[in-house]
Amino acid sequence: MDKNQSRLRRARQTRLKIRELRTRRLTVHRTNLHIYASILDDSGEKVLVSASTVEREVRAQLAGKQGRGGNVDAAALVGKRLAEKALAAGIDSVAFDRSGKLDATRMDLHPY
Repeated sequence: MDKNQSRLRRARQTRLKIRELRTRRLTVHRTNLHIYASILDDSGEKVLVSASTVEREVRAQLAGKQGRGGNVDAAALVGKRLAEKALAAGIDSVAFDRSGKLDATRMDLHPY
């Protein structure tokens, strides 16, 4: 079994457990330039809240900082913005979906 098959197996098991718990799912996608985070509903079909470094407000806050939108500073801003949006939408708890990856992301998960 190669690394990608192992990752997909872990991702499938994690998503099944999250679906069994009937909780909302937090997904994070990172590229070299941007970070995207979204919270999906219990079934995993509908995006309830999302935030990314592509948003105008986040880009404005990152304008004075060195680097691009895929660094730790950007992750902290996206995490804070996602938490604010989630609280405004009445979402108080989520399950973090790592997509089967073993390493931690740059996403700064604030317990707001």
